[in-house]
Amino acid sequence: MGHQFTRAHLLLVLIIASAVASRAHKLKSATFLSPELVLAPGSVTNTFHYNVDFPTGHIGIKSFHVEPVDSSGRPIPLYDTYLHHWALNRYVIPKGGSDSANFVRNDGICQGNILGQHYGSGSETRRTATFLPDPYAIEIGNPEEGFEERWMLGIHAIDTRGVVDGQGCRECFCELYNVTIGGGYDGGLKCCEDGDQCRVKLGFQGRKRSVYLRYTVKWVDWVDGEFLPVKVFIADVTDTGERDMTETTGCQVEYEVEPCSNGDDDWCVDVKRLNFTLPASGYVVYGVGHQHSGALGQAVYRQNGEVICKSVPIYGTGHEAGNEAGFVVGMSTCYPEPGSVNVTAGEQLILETNYSSSGARGHFGVMGLFHIFIADQLPQPPKPTMATTFLHRSISAAHVLSGFSAESWTILAVSGLAALLVGVVGFSIWVKKQRGAEDGYQVIMA
Repeated sequence: MGHQFTRAHLLLVLIIASAVASRAHKLKSATFLSPELVLAPGSVTNTFHYNVDFPTGHIGIKSFHVEPVDSSGRPIPLYDTYLHHWALNRYVIPKGGSDSANFVRNDGICQGNILGQHYGSGSETRRTATFLPDPYAIEIGNPEEGFEERWMLGIHAIDTRGVVDGQGCRECFCELYNVTIGGGYDGGLKCCEDGDQCRVKLGFQGRKRSVYLRYTVKWVDWVDGEFLPVKVFIADVTDTGERDMTETTGCQVEYEVEPCSNGDDDWCVDVKRLNFTLPASGYVVYGVGHQHSGALGQAVYRQNGEVICKSVPIYGTGHEAGNEAGFVVGMSTCYPEPGSVNVTAGEQLILETNYSSSGARGHFGVMGLFHIFIADQLPQPPKPTMATTFLHRSISAAHVLSGFSAESWTILAVSGLAALLVGVVGFSIWVKKQRGAEDGYQVIMA
């Protein structure tokens, strides 16, 4: 009986490995470059690039990974070119008509087209996982009849070579850009817009250079019933909750962290909370925060304190791209077990965002965004396939196998183990490629 179980179990593992490998082979990948960005020391680009290269057809996006590179394809470190943020937005245009963009925003929750992107990140982009586990994906490529789908990539980057104050330029201190806004606005996005210039050290010489965002898209061809769509929500801790479309209401995107008022420089924390609701019910598939330097972490939780998802910054400790000391080079993600975390439309949730407020000047232009991907339904048990049918027959055949000679069984077992080893190693490599960005820096190539 023991031999029968062992042999059947071996066959089971082999078939499962084969089935998983078969699914892995459905994944497609392509790597593209953004349009060229030309930057000089201290300069700023905040540009929007329409109709960028992107996979076409009715597909499901599994991941979107970005990193800044130079004209030779070498990764650029954050202390040379600071990637403040990037955002990928979907839009449609009439076929054969106007090029006027009609944006197809995500599923909420901000006003208008504010934070309407499907993907977005910043300095943490290299080491933040974005891969959606099977069978989930963002369904795209099925616009209404008569329309064509396209994509816009917004890029905000600051060249900090030779600047007088690296942190000040990255956080957009207005005085360093010779910009005056008024109304108590001393730093943030309004002071480092496209074409602005941060102060450079006297006598510093640095040439202009070309910068690109290299982005890798992974996707599957959409098959109804095989893949399940997710809804994309972005909560902003600055959201006032009002929707009257004025500049001072709704999602403000950024805010200021004032320095510690009690003079204690050792440990001061600025805590900001948002009470919000989602317009849809579903199961949480994926979550990740977006913060800037000085970040201490974020969490979304229920009124009773139950944590739905938390995301904490990963700080670099070295000099190489992807591990720059003092920079937020990644954000941890949450992948709840399928069906283990659900939210209800209208349920009161809390987003908490923490920053260090130690030091003399605090932080300007920080962000506290949280991406939550939700699915309407859970995966259904797999339908019988040729593999599972073969499995049942193989288990039944264990009785026959038990009558094999020792030599015959040895040959079968060795062959099976060899196939298993190849399948497991191959699958392990595939999994690491999909999820490896969360654990450490690696250059993503197609």
